[in-house]
Parts: sequence; structure tokens; C-alpha cells
Amino acid sequence: MNWDRLQGQWRRMSGRMKQHWGRATDDALREIEGRREELVGRIQEAYGVTREDAIRQARARAGLH
Repeated sequence: MNWDRLQGQWRRMSGRMKQHWGRATDDALREIEGRREELVGRIQEAYGVTREDAIRQARARAGLH
């Protein structure tokens, strides 16, 4: 397993935790941040790319160049 995939797994897990606690405190921005981190983590894990590349891919897909 390469380092980028491991980082992706960690970010996905931390994203889930932020989503959970965001709901508990009604903090919508924190929940959104958690979802974004989970997505970036999933991209890193699946494709073994750096965090920066994963963020770039997610932004491009969402039309946020």
C-alpha cells in the first residue's frame, strides 16, 4: 500500500467523523467539510494520487476549476 492510499483512508475516516459531529452540533459547514474530505480521501485511496491531485480532480468534476 502506498502512502497516498493510506492518507486517503485516513481522510475518508476523518471526513465521516466530521460529518457525524457536524450533525450533532448543527454545524452545516463542518458537515460539508467532512463530506469534501471524505471524497478527497476516496479519490486518494482508489487512485493512489496525492492529496493535491485528488482535490484538483474533485474540483474539476464539480466545475470549480
